[in-house]
Amino acid sequence: MRLKSSIFVSAILRREQVDGAFGAVLRKGAEDAGAIFVVHRTDGDLANVYAPAPQVFAAESGSGERLFEERLRQAGPQEVGEFLDRQVKFDPDCWIVEIEKRTELVSIDIADPRM
Repeated sequence: MRLKSSIFVSAILRREQVDGAFGAVLRKGAEDAGAIFVVHRTDGDLANVYAPAPQVFAAESGSGERLFEERLRQAGPQEVGEFLDRQVKFDPDCWIVEIEKRTELVSIDIADPRM
């Protein structure tokens, strides 16, 4: 059974804060099953954006955990904003979480694209 999105978002924020990062919810989505997008600000205005990985990755991994895929790497504010606007138009129940941290995120699992 999967955790509710609201609980998973709380866990992301808590885990990153324990690791020295700053985080915030930019958009609150559906409590139970809203898709979660993570904006990882690494250096000034540049950010990586992670989106839910296709379900095939979760099925192949066998873990049942939420997996993410990198959709943008070292993108500027305009590119990040446009990407997130498109996601919200497609799925108004989505969550957007922003983490400011120079090192890698420890709170999400990234799908292996070679699977």
